Amino acid sequence: MTTTTSSKVYRDAAHALSGILKDGMTLCCGGFGLCGVPENLIAALHESGVRGLTVVSNNAGTDGEGLGVLLQSRQIRKMIASYVGENKEFERQYLAGELELEFNPQGTMAERVRAGGAGIYGFYTKVGAGTIVAEGKESRVVNGETYILETGIVADVSLVKAWKGDTEGNLIYRKTARNFNPNMATAGRITVAEVEELVESGELNPDGIHTPGIYVQRIIQGGPYKKSIEKRTVRKRIEGSHAVVS
Repeated sequence: MTTTTSSKVYRDAAHALSGILKDGMTLCCGGFGLCGVPENLIAALHESGVRGLTVVSNNAGTDGEGLGVLLQSRQIRKMIASYVGENKEFERQYLAGELELEFNPQGTMAERVRAGGAGIYGFYTKVGAGTIVAEGKESRVVNGETYILETGIVADVSLVKAWKGDTEGNLIYRKTARNFNPNMATAGRITVAEVEELVESGELNPDGIHTPGIYVQRIIQGGPYKKSIEKRTVRKRIEGSHAVVS
């Protein structure tokens, strides 16, 4: 498909990101590990050369995969994340003082993104109270329990990946890929989505739409997809049984 002035559809990732990237911007990125990651948009972001990024994502992919590509090229200045463990370069940069890191408990981060997308300034939670997570944050005691204030997150741009979308930007996620993507899609001032299958407006069942198109400003049909696996775990077939490799 080609771009028209009234259409949200762009012909590729580079064109979809054209004019909205700048050094020092804040970026929300969907996906969990390497599942549901906007591969093509990340690749185009890498090629753009934009730097000094603050990236909000559950983690940063793995070494050389997903957001790990941007870490290796030193385009990320700060990560707001809940998990580091699968990315050695992420760990190395943080321990060497080369990368700023704001750790968030996973549920807290998901709620911060959701709150930002809903226009909610912040919320109080018991998670992290009395720990390093609470340092520098407002707190209050309610019914004898200490709560800390966590603020909502709003990004300059959100990048998300969906299984299917239409030309109006309505999105459907598939299985585990429906992780952080729906929340991230609402939290961007501009949201760019890539989908495996792009259909015309009206072809999606309205009851099955996970992200309404009002949240999505630009969309592309991605591909080809590598769909890397972080850790491939297999077991041998048990003799005489119907067990299968998993």
